Amino acid sequence: MVKSAPSRVLVYGVTGSGKTTLARQLGERLGVPWHPADDLAWEPGWVLVPNEVQRRRVAAICAGERWILDNAYGSWTDIPLRRADLVIGLDYPRWLSLGRLLRRCAHNLVRRTPVCNGNVETWRQTFSPDSIVVWHFKSFKRRRRRMRQWQAELSEPRILLFRSPGAVTAWLRGLR
Repeated sequence: MVKSAPSRVLVYGVTGSGKTTLARQLGERLGVPWHPADDLAWEPGWVLVPNEVQRRRVAAICAGERWILDNAYGSWTDIPLRRADLVIGLDYPRWLSLGRLLRRCAHNLVRRTPVCNGNVETWRQTFSPDSIVVWHFKSFKRRRRRMRQWQAELSEPRILLFRSPGAVTAWLRGLR
């Protein structure tokens, strides 16, 4: 059991669950550097970083004593999982995560909000076969299964699985 505030945290969940928002809030509250996973995986112009480079970037972060990652891409999940002292799983129902994702996409499209490394989502991307919305449907069951498996099978790191935003808010309030 973690006796003090966690210092190496992986926030994991289905697409649209609020991983980035929670990781940012947690970093601010704990004073721990937060590293957005999308910034490690995407260069400007939506150029995907090769897996081996992503792994090196993540390994360099996870070698440190204080970090928060807001996701774990399948090609490097093992790295933060080995070093984390806490994994927070956002195991929300599909209707909630999909609703959040659709609202976020609409907001980013209308306001042309940069998502990562200056990249901006476009209408074409949003409605393409490779869109984040399609990814939500492709990855939802796998990510949920993975979080639940970690909770059932791993004794380390500590796994907290949250089923609602209210439960996360209550946990954050109690965090010192």
